[in-house]
Amino acid sequence: MTGSPDPSGRPRAVVAVPPGLRAQLFTAEVWAELGRAADLVVPDDHRDRAAVAAALPGARALITAWGAPKVDAGLLASADRLELVAHTGSAVAPYVTEEVFERGVLVTQAGDAMARPVAEVALAFTLALLHRVHRFDHALRGGLEWDAAGEAPPRHEMHGSGIGVIGASRTGRAYIALARAMGARVSVTDPYLSEADARELGVEPVPLETLLRRSRIVAVHAPVTEATHRMLGARQLALMPDGAGLVNTARSWLVDEEALLAELATGRLDAAIDVFDAEPLPVDHPFRALPNVLLTPHQAAGTVECRRRLGASAAGEVLRLLSGRPPLHAVTADALARLH
Repeated sequence: MTGSPDPSGRPRAVVAVPPGLRAQLFTAEVWAELGRAADLVVPDDHRDRAAVAAALPGARALITAWGAPKVDAGLLASADRLELVAHTGSAVAPYVTEEVFERGVLVTQAGDAMARPVAEVALAFTLALLHRVHRFDHALRGGLEWDAAGEAPPRHEMHGSGIGVIGASRTGRAYIALARAMGARVSVTDPYLSEADARELGVEPVPLETLLRRSRIVAVHAPVTEATHRMLGARQLALMPDGAGLVNTARSWLVDEEALLAELATGRLDAAIDVFDAEPLPVDHPFRALPNVLLTPHQAAGTVECRRRLGASAAGEVLRLLSGRPPLHAVTADALARLH
């Protein structure tokens, strides 16, 4: 473990982030600023509950990253001065429990930092599906002759295409802005989207079945809740028109993967997918062999800029706490409904 309590009584902060990711999240300047404000304690293994528990006594803040142990009653027993859990990701449910909120510990997340890069990847996926780029790539790499490799279902431009967005989340709204800037006609399904917000976004709110029937591309940006589990199953996917495409940069939780695989195996639909039920995706998974599928390994938010914003956001929340200012990105216990 690096770092130790300072007898001067300076505040302490625990950074439960592994070295490689820590270098991506925190620039030298941000790390130095954090270090000037507090003594930083870094557990040897951010996944080890015992190591994190040993670091928590006396700490006022805890910064968490993917893989960190959940702060529950057990860890809180070691956290005698904890006032803040600042998560460097979006969903906090895997990292805190109701006991954290009940004790009055602030919880923050950095999800705003992810919206732009994920929306950009969703846009890149959309363009690739519309122009069948993935099919041409598969064909050429698979050894087809030039003329045969050039055969594909009809291709379309973004301008004038009907794009359906499931979920007007932060990422969904960023994607909507990009799609509309390119001339797409955007419809949205979201039970919480008001008419005023829809007008401001320039979209048409419609029921899910209507959206599926008339969209050339369907982009999934809904949150992960009990209500959204497998919201796109065999019946819903069957409503999509022949040649349509599905973009999922959100979570596999939202789509019945077996039903999607069955549809894709017929060649009727195309898909671009960044998230999967099993991660890492098995080498022999059927998705990997389909020419109508574009795959990326859960990296939509992995840009240099995004990682730095995530770190700066979490560090900023710690600095605000230590200077007596309220957090910018606090969440309530309701955030626990977002499962992952």
